[in-house]
Amino acid sequence: MNNPITLKFLGAAQTVTGSKTLLNFNNFNVLIDCGLFQGLKELRQLNRNPLPIDPSKIDVVILTHAHLDHCGYLPLLVKNGFKGEIHCTFPTIDLVEIILKDSAKIQEEDAERANSHGYSKHQKAEPLYTLLDVTKCLKLLVGHDLSEWVILNNDIKFQFLNAGHIMGSAFVDMEVDGKKVFFSGDIGRMESFLLYPPKVIKAADYLILESTYGDRVHSKSDVKEELLSVIKETVGNKGILMIPSFAVERTQELIYLLHQLREEERLPNVPIYLDSPMGIDATRVYLEYKDWQKLSRLEIEQMYKDVYFVGDTAQSKLLVQDKKSKIIIAGSGMLEGGRILHYLNNHLDHPEDTLLFVGYQGAGTRGRAILEGSTEIKFFGEFKQVKCQIRSISSLLGHADRNEILTWLNKFNQLPKHIFLNHGEPHQSDALRLKIECELKVPVTIPHLMEAFEI
Repeated sequence: MNNPITLKFLGAAQTVTGSKTLLNFNNFNVLIDCGLFQGLKELRQLNRNPLPIDPSKIDVVILTHAHLDHCGYLPLLVKNGFKGEIHCTFPTIDLVEIILKDSAKIQEEDAERANSHGYSKHQKAEPLYTLLDVTKCLKLLVGHDLSEWVILNNDIKFQFLNAGHIMGSAFVDMEVDGKKVFFSGDIGRMESFLLYPPKVIKAADYLILESTYGDRVHSKSDVKEELLSVIKETVGNKGILMIPSFAVERTQELIYLLHQLREEERLPNVPIYLDSPMGIDATRVYLEYKDWQKLSRLEIEQMYKDVYFVGDTAQSKLLVQDKKSKIIIAGSGMLEGGRILHYLNNHLDHPEDTLLFVGYQGAGTRGRAILEGSTEIKFFGEFKQVKCQIRSISSLLGHADRNEILTWLNKFNQLPKHIFLNHGEPHQSDALRLKIECELKVPVTIPHLMEAFEI
């Protein structure tokens, strides 16, 4: 009798954060994604808990992409004993370095600020990991091309296939003892501004599928026109447009849309600033890997010339104080840290200014609280009144919606025997489960955190 393949969901189970799935076969452990829990306090506290497996017993890690909720736990894993290889695509290597260094820097600064101002609930606030921990982790990254088969042992091999979510994002197409076990990671949009669409898959025995937007269909509204409308409104108020944006993909998409508006001579004559060291570094990665993008090389190069890159801290501080009308793109996307907080500290209570959300706001984040109507939020140890204009463009999203996921599934020549839905809040996952089971007649399971399955 063959030994079973075991899947254990160590994260992103009925939540959209902390992605970690452990696959075991014949005592060989593969961890697919190694993300940090973000958002709600009870989720963030899970980052401090030990994993149910000794990290030294994990043989390899495979990353689907570089977002923090998929790679942000790696330094802790290495710090606690993991010594194996971390496999990913080449663009992901570059982006992981940027994102993890920024994560460590923010954690170190937050801990220092909490200790110096005395608002930590602990005797001494400690970062989850430091820049030194990140440096050790980065040495284990191994890059691969798409469609390159990687042999892990006699029983397990895998290849990366384009997922279209962010630069370097990939599906993990794995063969384990003759069975095809497929991990979607995060699935991108079918029609992205910058990237090629997700790869069409022919078959899988078991599919671990994300469900971030499993309960909805994205708006078909014209994103460019919505953006222009908010810009005109803010400039008309002689205000500042503050856009908290994820450094990878969303920032580059925004710059592309602003470039188009400027080329069409419809953009008001105000300066555009990218005040995000991580966003600047990520943009340089986009400039390096032009073959991953469907735009022409010339267009890729031209679009970034419309934006002032603000890497210097002193220049950033001057911009924060400056009250002239402008467009500011700054991290982080959910207001959980980064330079955007300094802008909010100075402009959140100004009715003429606008805060524009252009991405998913996770439960428990400051961004979600403001979108749901909170009139004050807490950061830097104090509560701040929300008096500026709040706007949101909901269709500028990097995840496939329910219909796009179903369209992708319908292109399989052979549907999976079983689907496991992760990376979704409970109502999102359950809505997608119902659609899949009713329309495709494939059994679906929604795992709980730490739940294990034999397949």
